[in-house]
Amino acid sequence: MKSFRFAHIADAHVGAWSRNQELRTALRNSVVMALEAVEKEKCDFLVIAGDLFHTAVPHPEEVVPLARALRRLNEKGIRIYAIFGSHDYVLTQTSWLDVLSEGGLFVRIAPSSSMEEGMQWDLPFVKDEPTGAILAGVSGRAQGLDRKQYETMDSTLFSREEGFKIFLFHAGIAEFLPSGLAGKVDGLPVAQLPHGCGYYAGGHIHETYSGPGPDGKGVLVNPGAVFGTSNTDLENISAGKTQAGIVIVDVEDGVAKPRWVITTRKDSIKVVDVNLDGCSAEEALKRLKGTLPAGVPSGTLVVPRLHGAPARQLDLTLLSTELKKLGAGTVHLDTQDLSSQEESPEERVVAPPEQVEIEVFRESFGQVKGPEWAAVPQLQGAGGLKVANELLRSLGIPKAEGESREDYRRRMVREGLKALGLPQEELSKI
Repeated sequence: MKSFRFAHIADAHVGAWSRNQELRTALRNSVVMALEAVEKEKCDFLVIAGDLFHTAVPHPEEVVPLARALRRLNEKGIRIYAIFGSHDYVLTQTSWLDVLSEGGLFVRIAPSSSMEEGMQWDLPFVKDEPTGAILAGVSGRAQGLDRKQYETMDSTLFSREEGFKIFLFHAGIAEFLPSGLAGKVDGLPVAQLPHGCGYYAGGHIHETYSGPGPDGKGVLVNPGAVFGTSNTDLENISAGKTQAGIVIVDVEDGVAKPRWVITTRKDSIKVVDVNLDGCSAEEALKRLKGTLPAGVPSGTLVVPRLHGAPARQLDLTLLSTELKKLGAGTVHLDTQDLSSQEESPEERVVAPPEQVEIEVFRESFGQVKGPEWAAVPQLQGAGGLKVANELLRSLGIPKAEGESREDYRRRMVREGLKALGLPQEELSKI
């Protein structure tokens, strides 16, 4: 078996921090640096395990530097293979990843069309001819809709193929979920991944973790976010919970040996706690300055976590400007625990988007009233939430390629009847 080297990146989220231009630029620069490392490390190919962009259709100014970096890798003969993440996927319009894929910048290896529930399907795969590596994957989807694909996936042909096998996925693995997400995120059991791979390239969870694959074989790696999209992500990088950057994998004698190239060092982010309870503007500034050591290293991202209720509304722009005079390259004030300040929705996100959707759905479920709701007994009581959530997921499945509008409508009705436990005969009445 040939020896070769490849790179693995996930959760770049280019275009995040829409309300903070400095952080948005820092994130983009970090991702470009990670892609440049692929060339410097003389990798044979790159795998992208989802969420290259933060939204499916980001602003072109975010896309251009990424497209330029990917094109340079192509020109150097470095192949690129990718799956979509839950942020990359869009139902109603073409995403930028679709455009880049059609433009030949990378090969999309996951199935492109949705699978009808219960339908068995064969896992497709591609071969990287120069190295002989065999690659397959399943793209991530919002609301955990990709989980059902694993239940009906037949990976027999993929597993039988000769060569070093790599499987890309964009889902949290139940056995490796960080303590803060365990019990909050619906993790995928490691046993549901295809067996027999030498490397499992993960994405979706923004903290770094690694371990063995199914049956204790192969190497499973979730790199974590390259830079991050929330205050929690920045704190995890600073604390060393996330190795922010890109994974370089050397394959020798069929064994994968991963290592990290860091693009955002943990000492480049300084998180400090500041209690501003009862402070005036002058006192707040004094306390903020007192939390920073003399001579902050140039370029440091300072993240003050502000607590308490100051005596009056603070000028956050002024506070940031004064801290920059001490040497901070970028200042990002975390105000989510500051009772008198309006917190940014972007700063509240500490869990994957689909988990936030589920929590909001759970909170809203019991507030729905009216005779129409009461007339549906399947949605009543403790079991009603489970039925309603299943109904929401079923109706979120998009129209498959080549499927007519009428066939799609009838399939959605059929799925709805199934979720509500109603006989399929009801379909003939619609």
